[in-house]
Amino acid sequence: MPDRTALHASQHHAVREVTLAEPLRWLARGWRDFVRQPGPGLLHGFALTMFGGVLLAVAHDRFWLLAGAFSGFLLMAPIAATGLYAVSRALERQEPATMAVALRSWIPTDHRLVLFGLLLSGAGTGWVLTSAALITSLADSAVREPADFVRHVVLSQRSWLFEAWLALGGAMAAPVYASSVVSIPLLLDRSIGVLGAVLTSWRCVLANPAPLALWAALLIALAGLGMLTGLGLMVVVPWLAHASWHAYRDLVSDSSLDALD
Repeated sequence: MPDRTALHASQHHAVREVTLAEPLRWLARGWRDFVRQPGPGLLHGFALTMFGGVLLAVAHDRFWLLAGAFSGFLLMAPIAATGLYAVSRALERQEPATMAVALRSWIPTDHRLVLFGLLLSGAGTGWVLTSAALITSLADSAVREPADFVRHVVLSQRSWLFEAWLALGGAMAAPVYASSVVSIPLLLDRSIGVLGAVLTSWRCVLANPAPLALWAALLIALAGLGMLTGLGLMVVVPWLAHASWHAYRDLVSDSSLDALD
């Protein structure tokens, strides 16, 4: 049961209801921020693209290492994009949105963001271990390379293993998404603990199940498109980061909050 302090901190943050069309507006506003200040976004996009390329080069023929790297990449990208939330905040406040503003957010001085990053890493590790246990136990043959996964799991005609793997992934991803949809920009922007931010994020999801389900689908689709095109991540990463800031600003009211100076 959440402690009373965190619950009180979360309840102090008013949550708004939004329409189903709002996720498209977040994308439009995110694109506008990226175009207004492309430098920080391209730097973040380039760094994450290069990091993803290194992971792919190292793990391309080792399925479980590749799966772990892919999961970690997806989970940690929002933390790495913290600097772009700071850029969008500066643009919103009509303050200088320089590269220095973005780079300062990369310095791990805020223990709350570091803690949240560790929690996301733990969630990714848990998924890889659970996934490995499921497939190792039920697959017809050993799965060591990506081709083995396709052959013995995805294309298997003798079991529902792939469907079970997808269902398990969805069941584990849903609470992680609900816990993080506004948590990182909220931690950047406001004086609140990690648990309070997570509870606020859950309240946003419970108040807006359809819009935030659509938002999740858009995030997955655009991130997947960026990964398939390789260098497309250089644009997709900053676009989605800026859009996520606007999602947070629309979902969490600032009427009763004290911003961090």
